Amino acid sequence: MSGPIVPKSGKAKSCHVHIGRAAGVAMRIIFSRKGFDSTAGGGASPIVDNRPVSLPIPDSKGLSNTTYDDLGLGEYAARASRGKLGPADYCHHDPMFLDNGTAILGQVGSSQSHLANQRVRAGDVFLFFGLFDGKEMGRHHRIFGYLLIEEIVPLAGADERVRQMFLDLNHPHAIGMHGKNDTLYLGEGRKASRATDRLRLTAEGEVAAMWARPPWLRRGEITYFPDRDENWPEGRLYRVGNGQEFVADIGQRKAPREWLAEIIAEIRRD
Repeated sequence: MSGPIVPKSGKAKSCHVHIGRAAGVAMRIIFSRKGFDSTAGGGASPIVDNRPVSLPIPDSKGLSNTTYDDLGLGEYAARASRGKLGPADYCHHDPMFLDNGTAILGQVGSSQSHLANQRVRAGDVFLFFGLFDGKEMGRHHRIFGYLLIEEIVPLAGADERVRQMFLDLNHPHAIGMHGKNDTLYLGEGRKASRATDRLRLTAEGEVAAMWARPPWLRRGEITYFPDRDENWPEGRLYRVGNGQEFVADIGQRKAPREWLAEIIAEIRRD
């Protein structure tokens, strides 16, 4: 490895990855659940002035240098957790979006094993989603960001120079090992600045876990979804309660790549 794309200063190189640039090469879309929910944090992340504000989950391992107040999220965390958390509490600031248009995601344990078993690699794309609540929108799942994988860094085998780069950014997976297979994913990434209908996953009038099925997604094509019951309504997809990483292997197909390009363009809109 020549060195991570995120140098010590935090000034990462802009990747400008274009979906479909590697024609004939299979790829995966990973729907990655992040942020507050009824279990982690105790509530939904808010939508503030039509902007989705994903609240990082609380730090449970003592491996964080970042409080909710450091991120300007103290008031929102207190409100969403009904006072169980406050500005001074430490959070697991991950995924981390840098000001230069790049992102870092850490993963470990069974979730990382699942990504490895599904052969997730450079060129694949994380779509981050979470539970949100906003006026007249109700509780629902929505996409709030993306990461186009440029590089994968297994931390167990990383040298001290590499570790220090991420430690300087206060990334929690660099502060201390969360497990033997601690891994960082790096690449171009942004957060959505608007809570548009295009990024909503939950179908209108349904419980949060019942999604509107993307038109390209076939039954049984995404991991961990109980997606074989033909009695479910047409155009619906039910997300299971457990799990963090849900992988759809789209192969070399054109339709999902076009859908993905539209989603990323929507996230990148000012």
